[in-house]
Amino acid sequence: MTTRYSLVTASLLSLTLAGCAGSKKAQNANNQPALREVFKKDFAIGTALNNRQVAERDTAAARLVPQQFDAATPENMMKAALMHPEWNRYYFDEADKLVAYAQKHNIKVNAHTLIWHSQLPAFMRHMNSADSVRQFMRDHITTVAGRYDGKVYSWDVVNEALNEDGTMRKSVFQQKLGDDFVVEAFKLAQQAAPHTRLYYNDYNIEQPAKRAGAIALIKKIQAAGVRIDGVGIQGHWSVEHLPLDQIEKSIQEFGALGIEVMFTELDLSVLPSPRGIVGADVNQSATYNDKINPYREGLPDSMQNKLADSYDALFRLFLQYKNKVTRVTFWGVDDGQSWLNDFPVRGRTNYPLLFDRKLQPKPAFYRVIDTKKHTAIHH
Repeated sequence: MTTRYSLVTASLLSLTLAGCAGSKKAQNANNQPALREVFKKDFAIGTALNNRQVAERDTAAARLVPQQFDAATPENMMKAALMHPEWNRYYFDEADKLVAYAQKHNIKVNAHTLIWHSQLPAFMRHMNSADSVRQFMRDHITTVAGRYDGKVYSWDVVNEALNEDGTMRKSVFQQKLGDDFVVEAFKLAQQAAPHTRLYYNDYNIEQPAKRAGAIALIKKIQAAGVRIDGVGIQGHWSVEHLPLDQIEKSIQEFGALGIEVMFTELDLSVLPSPRGIVGADVNQSATYNDKINPYREGLPDSMQNKLADSYDALFRLFLQYKNKVTRVTFWGVDDGQSWLNDFPVRGRTNYPLLFDRKLQPKPAFYRVIDTKKHTAIHH
């Protein structure tokens, strides 16, 4: 790694040996701070997990995940295409393993996701009637949310139902059932999973127009007398364009609705963004060229520092609003796992998370830990 990286690590080690690295409770056997301990009185710290990590086949990840995180969101294993592959057949094996893993390690599961326009079962492509789409939604939510009620902490009930201008996305659910499908989905989830927190999740809803659409949607659910417990702001941002002012306004405005505010899929790209691509719409893509993949051999000190500065600013903001923010979930454990290596351009080398490809903490990790110390000093 870079010289800066080595200096930070060496410096931390010497501080630890001197007995100045913080409370023993917040450290593991190797004196590495644990995010879940450092922020345990503030908000949950989560990560996205894949099948390999849940099976604990990677020994380094098997040690790191339970040490660092007290919440987990499945990357893919609870999406409809995998859990409900045929009209009358469900597949629960991988999701059951996740629940067992989480129970073993005292990790809360945020189940993801019940209703989403993407990664739908193949049989839905042949649905032409509103009745069949409604029946799918009713059966899917009742069966899946019902099975895991009391076993998972929360569900992303509806995912990404809005366009960038705040209008409703023309998904199969919206086209067949109308805008009220969201209210209907939450009502079904409330009935099937009375002991589970119910959330709406989307990207770019910190931006004014889309945020207004999300607020209107949440108010509509509440006005119908249906339970919605929180909103997840995905947080797929870039170190070059971190919209801190809008993030703060979104915490304030969503918090004013009396619901939890979460950052659910946090990662900060360090790579140039292809022109015209914003957010996390999985249908977008761009063509590879070397100019937009500048860090194949490693991240230079300047970008390592910029990443650390960005995470520092974000966590200071989260701590400022810890009475409203209940969870911060990173979208992946380490840089090698990140979807941003292939989105929106396949085959790039990105560095958006706190742990590198060898599962070692980066300077950004220590800066995040330090935000807690600074906040404690100021209070």
